[in-house]
Amino acid sequence: MSATTRSTAPAQTAAPARTAAPARPKRGRGALALSGARWLLAFFFAFSASAKLMAHESAVESFGRMGWGDGAMYTIGGLELAGAVALLVPLLSGVAAIALAALSAGASIVQLTLLDPPLAVMPALLVFVFALIARDRHDRTTGLLALLNRRA
Repeated sequence: MSATTRSTAPAQTAAPARTAAPARPKRGRGALALSGARWLLAFFFAFSASAKLMAHESAVESFGRMGWGDGAMYTIGGLELAGAVALLVPLLSGVAAIALAALSAGASIVQLTLLDPPLAVMPALLVFVFALIARDRHDRTTGLLALLNRRA
């Protein structure tokens, strides 16, 4: 008798390959924290914008102290609202973070020069957070630029 034994099990066929969407890379805790910050800041800026767009007395008083008119208040409120909405749109979130970083830098300078210098710390910190969000969303921003270049 032969020492070699043959398997009587039926041959297994390979399953057909599936064509699935490429897996998204896993996001770390830092990226998840930045996503949470994006949502929180979107709500914060939407709330801030609503005070300006509804001409709440606190906003009117602040712009009056700066010597700026209602037009500036409505313009900044509109920019804040547009940035808040864009932060929540994945393709626009990186660009929105850059724009809101610039707006926050301006707010910090205004606090330092025209209003209350100690309150300049908060918008300066927001510049830093928006820079982190923009860095995290760099791939979305380059995707947006590529899309715009294709259409041009």
